[in-house]
Amino acid sequence: MLRFPLGQEELDARVHAALAEDRAFDDVTTLATVAAESWSEARLVARQRGVVCGTALAVAAMRQLDASVVAEVLRPDGTHVAPGDAIIRISGPARALLSAERVALNFMQRLSGVASLTARYVAAVQGLPVHILDTRKTTPGWRRLEKYAVLCGGGRNHRMDLSDAILIKDNHLVAVGGDVGEAVRVSRAMAPKGVLVEVECDRLEQVAAALDAGAEMILLDNMAPELLRSCVQLVAGRARTEASGGVTLDTVRAIAETDVDYISVGALTHSAPALDLALDFT
Repeated sequence: MLRFPLGQEELDARVHAALAEDRAFDDVTTLATVAAESWSEARLVARQRGVVCGTALAVAAMRQLDASVVAEVLRPDGTHVAPGDAIIRISGPARALLSAERVALNFMQRLSGVASLTARYVAAVQGLPVHILDTRKTTPGWRRLEKYAVLCGGGRNHRMDLSDAILIKDNHLVAVGGDVGEAVRVSRAMAPKGVLVEVECDRLEQVAAALDAGAEMILLDNMAPELLRSCVQLVAGRARTEASGGVTLDTVRAIAETDVDYISVGALTHSAPALDLALDFT
């Protein structure tokens, strides 16, 4: 079951900051045109196919403008939707709904976009024993939310931050003269108990050295499918394998067919288009 990554206090603080940025508490247009006693009903609806994410943020935005707002989530996070599907049914003071509209949609369109793009990658490798991973290429301050959106789309999370695992990349290797084996051995000696050691390789001989040194996971970087397959065969289950670098929807299945365990895709979070959603007053 999906678990929203923010506690209530942090959720409220993030939503309040977004509303304050938009000056939603001083919406001169709404204050000038809508009577204080006016009551409205609305539906937050999908305009295109995708996967829902961020309903808690949208509901909080409405309720922070007025605690009397009533919101019913019809399609929870992780649900696939089609054009016209109602996601949230809302009723309350018209001023609150109008002033919170953009913030509610901004949260949901961004996160639903990440979830929807992730779902497309997951669908592209359906039937193959591989998992789609995200990366740390996230919007500053939004990492937990965007990685949650990846989960909503059926993907998996790579490390959340720099303390989660040791990942030796090409720039780290420079410090040890490019010696992959030495980098892995030093890292394993220094790693806290339970912390995984992964190393980036771009050549077959680096993969062999990483295996000999006891790497638990090997990042196969920017390799053509033929080389990927050779590396996976060399590993032969002695470590987990991850393909990364320039992965697209057009190439991901061919990469998956090399029998790698994971494929990491930076585009899930750094290039996901917003999902088209709207708030329709009824």
